[in-house]
Amino acid sequence: MARVKTARTTRARHKKVIKQAKGYFGAKHYRYRNAKQAVMKSGMYAYVGRKDRKSNFRKLWITRINAAARANGMTYSTLIAGLKKANVVINRKMLAELAVSDSEAFSEIAKIAKNA
Repeated sequence: MARVKTARTTRARHKKVIKQAKGYFGAKHYRYRNAKQAVMKSGMYAYVGRKDRKSNFRKLWITRINAAARANGMTYSTLIAGLKKANVVINRKMLAELAVSDSEAFSEIAKIAKNA
């Protein structure tokens, strides 16, 4: 049976990891063993970060909606409860966008929530 040489595949695998570690500090960007650990760890951080980003944006939207709601004489919770009673289906992202860019439209929505 012929001998299998794996130099090409090993080098390709190493190059792939080193390329992913480009820009890392110290030996982590040129030593394979260090780079492999750093790339694995940063991949885990990136995965968690993608999940965290969603809750961070939701917090931001709620803060913006609350500020605009208070400018219209109500709190965030009363605004959301009023919109639910009035069967107004609008997500927090769009509410926050209205609160920042179009305050007149947000005021109309706040009136609908107050009346409900």
